[in-house]
Amino acid sequence: QVQLVESGGGLVQAGGSLRLSCAASGRPFSNYAMGWFRQAPGKEREFVIAIDWSGGRTNYADSVKGRFTISRDSAKNTMYLQMNSLKPEDTAVYYCAAEKYGGGSAEPNRWGNWGQGTQVTVSS
Repeated sequence: QVQLVESGGGLVQAGGSLRLSCAASGRPFSNYAMGWFRQAPGKEREFVIAIDWSGGRTNYADSVKGRFTISRDSAKNTMYLQMNSLKPEDTAVYYCAAEKYGGGSAEPNRWGNWGQGTQVTVSS
């Protein structure tokens, strides 16, 4: 198991940017797929973006293509979500997820390790 802790959430105006971090501990995450999901009030958890365990393939939700990017720093065991051109509809609790030898699936049930979430609020 790997423990995940998100940080970097907050309040930002529409059009602004935020960078979320996800620090992993317990095991090196070099063989893990890493991803981000989000959940708005009253809605189901939805896929945002993920990178497969090899780092060779990135999977995006259509709603964030061209605005969000994912990166990982293996030396720091940390993953990042850079969010640009934020919209009010991006408001949600953002969760990072990890799965050993995962392919970066958009299905939440394919991920076995989750962080506690960080709130992102985008004002109009």
